[in-house]
Amino acid sequence: MKTADIAQRYLDYFEKNDHLIVPSASLVSDDPSLLFTVAGMVPMIPYLTGVVPAPHPRIADLQKCIRTNDIEEVGRTARHGTFFQMLGNWSFGDYFKEGAIRYAWELLTSSEADGGLGFDERDLWVTVYETDDEAEAIWRDVIGLKPERIQRLGRADNYWNTGQPGPGGPDSEIFFDRGPAYGQDGGPAADDTRFLEIWNLVFMQDFIENIRGKTEFDIVGELPMKNIDTGMGLERVAFLKQGVENMYETDQVRPVLDRASELTGRRYGADAEDDVRFRIVADHVRSSLMLLSDGVTPSNEGRGYILRRLMRRSVRAMRLLGVEEATFPALFEASRDAMKEAYPVVETDWQRLSSYAFAEEETFLRTLTAGSTILDTAVAKTKATGSETLAGDQAFLLHDTYGFPIDLTLEIAEEAGIGVDRAAFDTLMQEQRQRAKADARSRKRAIADVSVYRDFRALGETVFTGYTDLETESRVLGVLVDGVATGRASAGQIAEVILAETALYAESGGQVADRGTIVGPGYELEVLDVQRPVPGLISHTVEVTRGEVGVDQPATTIVDAANRRSAQQAHSATHLVHAALRDTLGQGATQAGSLNRAGYLRFDFTWGQALSGATRSEIEEIANNAVRDNLEVTTRVMSLDDAKAAGAMALFGEKYGSTVRMVDIGGPWSRELCGGTHVGASAEIGLISLVGESSVGASNRRVEALVGLDAFRELTAERALVAELSTSLKAPKDQLTARIAELTASLKAAEKKIAAFEARALADRVPAIAQTAQRAGSVNLVAESVGEVGSADDLRSLATSVRERLGSESAVVVLVGTAGERVLAIVATNEAARAAGAKAGNLVKVVLEHVGGRGGGRDDMAQGAGTDSAAIPAAFDGVRRALAAA
Repeated sequence: MKTADIAQRYLDYFEKNDHLIVPSASLVSDDPSLLFTVAGMVPMIPYLTGVVPAPHPRIADLQKCIRTNDIEEVGRTARHGTFFQMLGNWSFGDYFKEGAIRYAWELLTSSEADGGLGFDERDLWVTVYETDDEAEAIWRDVIGLKPERIQRLGRADNYWNTGQPGPGGPDSEIFFDRGPAYGQDGGPAADDTRFLEIWNLVFMQDFIENIRGKTEFDIVGELPMKNIDTGMGLERVAFLKQGVENMYETDQVRPVLDRASELTGRRYGADAEDDVRFRIVADHVRSSLMLLSDGVTPSNEGRGYILRRLMRRSVRAMRLLGVEEATFPALFEASRDAMKEAYPVVETDWQRLSSYAFAEEETFLRTLTAGSTILDTAVAKTKATGSETLAGDQAFLLHDTYGFPIDLTLEIAEEAGIGVDRAAFDTLMQEQRQRAKADARSRKRAIADVSVYRDFRALGETVFTGYTDLETESRVLGVLVDGVATGRASAGQIAEVILAETALYAESGGQVADRGTIVGPGYELEVLDVQRPVPGLISHTVEVTRGEVGVDQPATTIVDAANRRSAQQAHSATHLVHAALRDTLGQGATQAGSLNRAGYLRFDFTWGQALSGATRSEIEEIANNAVRDNLEVTTRVMSLDDAKAAGAMALFGEKYGSTVRMVDIGGPWSRELCGGTHVGASAEIGLISLVGESSVGASNRRVEALVGLDAFRELTAERALVAELSTSLKAPKDQLTARIAELTASLKAAEKKIAAFEARALADRVPAIAQTAQRAGSVNLVAESVGEVGSADDLRSLATSVRERLGSESAVVVLVGTAGERVLAIVATNEAARAAGAKAGNLVKVVLEHVGGRGGGRDDMAQGAGTDSAAIPAAFDGVRRALAAA
């Protein structure tokens, strides 16, 4: 039975029983305390609490959910997934316990031919809250369930609440017995792996207060209106009805898993660790697709960070499966085809969704290349010092400079057998946030009470003369220290100075404030910042470097001419880049923010996908052609209506008065409303060099460029680098690309040959290694140091082959090899050895205690890494003693 068919049967059944069928709410929760819809009941909270009247006394739905608190369990259990679907039926003051129980039981146990799910009632168990006599009686006397298949559990298992004062109530859960192959008998109370929960019926009847913990709260009364809140896990029912082992093998997930298997050339089911990685990929790709379909885009915070983490864990898992190139085009397409029947939006909006996914993978692959090299070096140095903990500042450097996620650093470090000083990392992150906040405060001064400027503004607007003059004589209207009008400031103090006129540009429109000085009789001020704290008033933040400045003194503002020239080059270049973007991409590419400072520009624009190298080159060429053509730059002050009629663009985030300043470059070719300073003609810009392009949120991209001398210096440095490479590789610069490709191909071919040789060499050793087996306790033990190996995968493959060669008689294989300075250990056990009490996970810890490392695994296969190769013989002795004592 397909997953979509199960869902439709559920909805059809409850619609037939007078339930209003409502569509799924978005994965992006309306609840400000939640990033996502983490449970099926979240959209129903307003109805359940009575804040909003329910549209019908009975409702049923299929709700999309995202939950990542158990992300480490994904792939390792049958039921943990980050994206899942909850089928629910709800009663708001209508039917209660008996109705909910009857509906659930009838749907579950009715035949498929009659529209039910066809479960055999002999496979079903239930739990009830420890004091809920009423629910137990309904199950026993009304439904006819045998008493021995009804179990009572406490608050931790069978009582629901929101974690806040308000509604709560006991619940009754329905479990499916998967059979003795999955665990011990005894019902859900004994084994929740064998007995799988498929439906939870919450009887919302109590009002609770004084919540002290999950199970510590006071039930203070009954609710005036009793509600029913149920949830049936669609993925859990699907894998039971489809006869597969877990949710990853159902029809909506398995196609991704199979595609990953094709891409890697590895068979699902052949290796336990590989299987976990395949399941991670299948789950995370589907979850990412569904998040994208609900408007979430990858970013470094909030919901976008969760999405980015899922995507990057997928990429990481595919790399561990041996694939280093991009795989998202194939994997996301497989997920789209599996999900489109239930969620058509993944097909109709495919172009947008896929562009975000593919761009994110491309970006992360570059990050992995740089970050992994640096991390590997840091790990090696950490081990060389004898430490088992990577320094927090190393993890912070990877995160802050290279965009390497801390979660990935933790995973890779753990695989290498070391930890990470997370406390130090968190401290550095907090310090960075505090610096950012302090910088924002110092630049913007975030003064809540602007009344201090009222008297100064009453004297009239500050006259800005900087469009034409770099020096302006004025007088001091006010002096403020720490936000208080003091009338004067002395040498060494930081102050705000208000002038009647100024040539210094106040930060606005993306252009940073001018640098410069203010001088007067007996004093000199260094200008740190220039802002407009209230409309019409310009305030200069200064450091008094000499003398004392006071109200009514003469003052001359002097602009740093070189800095201003570079800044206005950058601002005019921004207009050219904007025009070039629209010329190349179309009118949909509009400005969404900018920053212009001396020699540099940053331009954000609306666009949903990364720019190709060819597109970036085209934009760069169009902008530089405009520089070459020496287009005239003109400014006009006019009414807002006239400017819009002339085709001027009103830009993102800007507020305009009735009178505006319009800047033309080449007439209508670039025509924008802008209050910034500009060059007189485009040739004065000099040179524009695009140096970066990236994503900055939902449907926004960012280009960065160097301008003028800064661009020239950057290109000069690149020319020197090309010359050095040309000399080193003995190839003309126009043949460098081909030469590097040739060397890379040769290196890959050599590495492939070496890997094949090493694999053959290891395989040839299997018979000899197997012959070293000796009796240890009740098992045959192979304990062998195999010397240098390429990787842990090679060692694991060798251990598996040796174990197979030893046959069905109880056997334990302990192999230790070295990879550089690392000591790798693998322990493999066969079924007979495990039956005799030999557990690989326990034995590998014995090995690692001696060689100084960490690791773990399952009963059949476990691994880890250490640093002390001299202790290998002692490690083997430790294993022998452990087996003898078993």
